[in-house]
Amino acid sequence: QVQLQESGPGVVKPSQTLSLTCTVSGGSITTDYYYLAWVRQPPGTGVEWIGYINSSAGTDYSPPLKSRASISRDTSKNQFTLQLSSVTPEDTAVYYCALGIFPPSRVVDPTILGEYEYWGQGTQVTVSS
Repeated sequence: QVQLQESGPGVVKPSQTLSLTCTVSGGSITTDYYYLAWVRQPPGTGVEWIGYINSSAGTDYSPPLKSRASISRDTSKNQFTLQLSSVTPEDTAVYYCALGIFPPSRVVDPTILGEYEYWGQGTQVTVSS
């Protein structure tokens, strides 16, 4: 059973860079066709898609966050990292990583949250001085 676990600092100061790690366990994804997304849910609002990285190391980001977000991976550790620079209190949210594993011929829309079968439990990040 594939499991995802987010980790990172609970509090980040404004203007700093937020760094979160998603660790995938219960299976090796090195040979799979997958998309790994980061999403967040600010308090009192809906879920916001941040971006993805896929098995070919391709990435894309939500336009409002594109200049500040970066997603990378360490396949040897089954870990994925989200970095978000120049954070403000508006970046306060619960952050989730989500994984979808697909057959090679599958056409995927990585912006649709329903594409992702496996989800982490989420980690609260508060931006505050």
